Amino acid sequence: MTPLATFSAVHATLSDLLRVHAPRATLLASLGDEVLRVRADAPAESVGPDLVPPDEWFDRGEMTWLTRDGSLLGLLWTEDGEVPAAAVQVLTMLLAAARVDGTNRETEVLVTQLPVATAWLTADLNFRKVSRPFLEMFGLPESQVVGQTVQQVFAGRAAFLEVLAQAGAGRSVRLPDEQVRRGGAVVWVRGEARPYYGGAVAGVMLTLQDVTGEYERAARVSALLDTETPAALLSDSGAVLQASHGLLELLPAASPVVTGAPLWAWPCFANVPSDTVRDLVRLAATGGAARAEVELQGGGTLTLSVRRTSEEGLLVAQGEAGGRDGRAPLGVMTQVLALSEDATILVDHLGRAQLVSERASALLGVEAARLVGLSVSRVLGELGVRLFTPEGEPMVMPDWKDVPLPLRREVLLALPDGTVRQMELRATGVGGEAGGARGSVLLTLRDLTALRRAQAKIRHDARHDSLTGLLNRTGLREALNAAGGAGSVVCLDIDGFGALNAALGRTACDRLLIQVAARLNDLANESRGQAARLADDSFAVTLPGVDAPGAAGRVRAALQQVPLRVGQRDVSVSVALGVVTLAAGMSGDAALGDAEVAMQHAKRQGRDQVSVFNPDLREQVARAFELEEALRGAVEGEQFTLLYQPAISLREGRPVSAEALLRWNHPTLGMLSPNRFLDLASRSDLITSISEWVVQEAVLGRSAVRSALPERYGDWTVSVNLGLEELRRSAGLRRLLPLLSAEGAPDIEVAAGSLLDHSQETLGLLEQLRSLGARLSVDDFGDGASSLASLTRFPLSAVKLHPTLTARLPGDDKSLALVQGTIDLAHRLGLGVVAVGVETSEQLHMLRGLGCDAAQGYAITPPLGRAELLAWLREH
Repeated sequence: MTPLATFSAVHATLSDLLRVHAPRATLLASLGDEVLRVRADAPAESVGPDLVPPDEWFDRGEMTWLTRDGSLLGLLWTEDGEVPAAAVQVLTMLLAAARVDGTNRETEVLVTQLPVATAWLTADLNFRKVSRPFLEMFGLPESQVVGQTVQQVFAGRAAFLEVLAQAGAGRSVRLPDEQVRRGGAVVWVRGEARPYYGGAVAGVMLTLQDVTGEYERAARVSALLDTETPAALLSDSGAVLQASHGLLELLPAASPVVTGAPLWAWPCFANVPSDTVRDLVRLAATGGAARAEVELQGGGTLTLSVRRTSEEGLLVAQGEAGGRDGRAPLGVMTQVLALSEDATILVDHLGRAQLVSERASALLGVEAARLVGLSVSRVLGELGVRLFTPEGEPMVMPDWKDVPLPLRREVLLALPDGTVRQMELRATGVGGEAGGARGSVLLTLRDLTALRRAQAKIRHDARHDSLTGLLNRTGLREALNAAGGAGSVVCLDIDGFGALNAALGRTACDRLLIQVAARLNDLANESRGQAARLADDSFAVTLPGVDAPGAAGRVRAALQQVPLRVGQRDVSVSVALGVVTLAAGMSGDAALGDAEVAMQHAKRQGRDQVSVFNPDLREQVARAFELEEALRGAVEGEQFTLLYQPAISLREGRPVSAEALLRWNHPTLGMLSPNRFLDLASRSDLITSISEWVVQEAVLGRSAVRSALPERYGDWTVSVNLGLEELRRSAGLRRLLPLLSAEGAPDIEVAAGSLLDHSQETLGLLEQLRSLGARLSVDDFGDGASSLASLTRFPLSAVKLHPTLTARLPGDDKSLALVQGTIDLAHRLGLGVVAVGVETSEQLHMLRGLGCDAAQGYAITPPLGRAELLAWLREH
C-alpha cells in the first residue's frame, strides 16, 4: 500500500484548490490504494479503498465525475448549485498527475500552479519551485529565487528565517506578519510552512497570503479619533466609548462630556434624544450602514454615517458638515428597514449611497461603510463588481443619478469573489419636488439565483441521466435533431447485467455504470459527438464522421482495452451493439429507433454481438417480439407438450429411460421446437414458469409409466434438460420441493458448457438435486466448450455424447477414436455413456462394440407422446 506520507502534499493541495474553486463542494479522490474525502474546511480523511459515493449524493445535489483516459479519478459533489468547470479541470489535472503510475515531479510542478503564493523548499531550505503569485508578491524574477537559500531570498527577515528553520525540522508553523515593499506600496504578508513528502523527496511547503486589507482597516479605526472630523467609537448599543476632537467641539459651551451615554442623547444634536441618530445606530448594529443629515443644536446640519467595524461589537459614527440638498427623509429609512427580503441601497440625487442594508452588504461582499457617502457606480467598479445581461453580454455600470425611473430588469451580478448571481434589479424614485427636481433612488436587488438554478436543474434533469450526468433519451433525441450531418449512432446493452447486479449489488453496479459512461463520454468528445444513457444498462453514442464498422470498433475498444474496476476486482463486460448510419434528413427519433432495433437483434444472437441496421431487422425483431408476447400465454393456455425420446440399454437391448423433449403447439405457427423460443424465454422471467411446467410434467410422465407397467418398468426414469442459470434463479424449483421430495426429482441433463463454472454455488446446487433423487448427466459432451475437470468435480452419473460424434460413425476414423476414448475415460471414472442421435443400425452395432452403455435416436424410435410411449413400451 502506498504510504500516506507520499501524498501529503497532494492532500493539502486538494483542500487549497477546493477552497479557491469550489468552497462548498466535497471531493472523493482515489490516490494510490486509498480513497480520500476532501473538503475546503477540514483535513483530508481516508474513507477506505473503494470509491463509493454516499447514498445521499444520489438523492440530492449535483455529482460530477472526474475522469481521464476512461479512468474514474474522483467524484465531486455539491448540495447547492453546479460545480464550476474550472474546479473540474484543475482537480482532474492534479489527480491524473498524482496517480501511482504518474511521476512525482509532474505532481510537484502542477501543485505549484496554485492561484496562491506557494513555494517548495528542500529539506535544506533551498527554493525548488515557486508559483507565479509568489514571485508577484515579492516583485522578483524566478531566476533570483529558484535555487537560492531562504537566507538569500529573505535577507533581513530574521523572524521568517527562524520559523522556516522549525519547519525544516519537521514542524508545521505559522509565520509572523511581515511588511513587504513592492514598488512604491507596502504589503502585509501572513503565511504558514509545513513539511511535505513527495515520493522520495522531503521538504517544506510555504504558502503566503496578502493581508494588507486587514491592516488598512485596523489603521483606519485606530486613527479615526485623531482627526478633527466629528467622529465617535460606539458600542453596538450606541454608547459613546471615545469621541474625536471634532465631535467634542460641537457640544454647546459648558456641556459635560458624556462618555458612555447613547450618541443620540448627546446635547450637540437638536431635539435630544435624536430619533434620526437612534435609527442610524440601530441599523448599523444589525449589520447595515446608513447616512442621514442630522440637525445640530447650534444650527446647521451634520451629515452623519454609522457603520460596523471589523472589531466585534464596535461601531463608528462619522460626520461632515452639509446642507439639506439631497437629504433622505426619515420615512425612506423606515421603509428600507422594513425591506427584509431584498438587498437595498438608497442613493441620493448625486448618485451617492445614503443607506446600505445588511443584505446588500452581505451580497456584495463588502462592508457597508465602504459605500456610504460615495458614488455607488464608482465604488462598485473599483471593487470589481460587474454587470452582465442574462445572455452574458457586459453592461456598463449605470450612473444611478441619471437612470430612467422606474427601472426593472434581470441582470447577472459578478462579485469580487468570482461568484455570479442572477438578480432582479429595481430602481424606484423616492422624494423629489413638484417642479421636477430629482430626489433619492431606491435600488432593490432580489436574488433570483436559487430560482433560476432550480429552473435550470429542472431543464437539465429533463434531458440528463441523474446517475451518470449523460444525456437521457430525450436529450439525445434533441441533440440528434439539431446536429444533422453524416456519422453513426451506436446503441449498446451490457450482457448479463441483471446477474452482475445480483452478484455485486446496486452501489457497485452504479460505479460500473459510471465508468462505462465515462469511457463513452470520452469517446464521444473525441469525435464531437454525444453520449447518453437510455435505460438501466443501455447506452448510446453518436460519432459524427465515423462509418458503422468504425463506430462499432471504437466503442468495443473503449470498453475492452482496460478492465473496469469495482472495488478490489477487475470486471470485464461484453455488450450487444446496434449501429445505424445517419442518412441525410434522418430524424433523431428514426436514427435512435433503428439503432435500438439493431441492438435488440444483436442481443438475440448471443453475447458480445454486433448488428448493423437494415430494414429487414425491424421485421425480424417485430416477429421475435410477437413470439415473446405469445409465449407469455402459452403456459396458461396449455399450449406446451412433452415428447419422450426413449433410450435402450445396448447391453440388454431393453428400454431403460426417456428424455423429455419440450414442444410448443403454437396456434398459428404449428409445433415449435425449443430452439425457436427458449432463447426468448431465458431473457425474461418466462423461463421460470416453463421450467416448472417441464419438471412437473416429466414427474407425472414417469409416474404414468411406472403405474401402467410396474413389473417391467417399475424403475423407469425420465430426464429433463435444465440450464444451471435457470436452476440458480428459479424460485419455482423451491416451490416444487414438496413434489420432488415425495415423488423424487427427475434426472437432470446439464449442458457441458455450463459446467465450466467450478464455483461452490454450482456444486451445492447439483448436490441438492442429487439428494432429491436426481441422477445428473452431462449433455452434448465432446463438442464445443467441455471441461474434463467437471467430470470429477461434480456428482455426475453419466455423459451424453454430442450428436455430431455419433453422426460421423462408422466412416470417420478420428470420430471413432474420439468416441472410443470418451467411453474409456468415462468408464474409468465410473460414469455411464449414452449416445444421442443414433440414426442407423450400423451405428447401433458399432456403439455396442465400443462398450457404449445406452443409445437413443430415430434408429430406435422417434420422439413419442405419453400415450404412444406406453404403447411402444408394451411392445418392447
